[in-house]
Amino acid sequence: MSEEAAARPAIGPLDVRKVMAALPHRYPMLLVDRVERLEPDVRIVATKAVSINEPFFAGHFPGRPIMPGVLIVEALAQAAGILAVESLGLAGSGKLVYFMAIENAKFRTPVEPGVLLTLEVEFVQKRSSVCKFTGRAKIGDKLAAEANFTAMIADPPAE
Repeated sequence: MSEEAAARPAIGPLDVRKVMAALPHRYPMLLVDRVERLEPDVRIVATKAVSINEPFFAGHFPGRPIMPGVLIVEALAQAAGILAVESLGLAGSGKLVYFMAIENAKFRTPVEPGVLLTLEVEFVQKRSSVCKFTGRAKIGDKLAAEANFTAMIADPPAE
């Protein structure tokens, strides 16, 4: 851990209001409910309470509701966005975090309604405009999904 990271204390827990202050996402696309712990410049542990009321369960799949893998990766990316915004001091700046690449995504266990999905994301590389992350989604101690991804921090599109 760098001296800079060691000098910045961990923060959390952060409730959904603070999550929404860090991310532009809103229902039904907000997939992080709470941040348990955020270590600036290092890692984040967040949670998503997976409810049967999620709109995607109506069609994925009738009779066997399973959270789509792309939404699990999106939840990891949103946790990474919070980590990046907080670590780079961009909260309230209007900057957005955009996906650039997803690599080595693997899905190990179906995510069903009624579980608490733990999202663990770490920086692999951090620069001012491009960051690389590795993430894991877990149900308890069981690995549900994992992926490596890259994101770009940019201004929002002009209106």
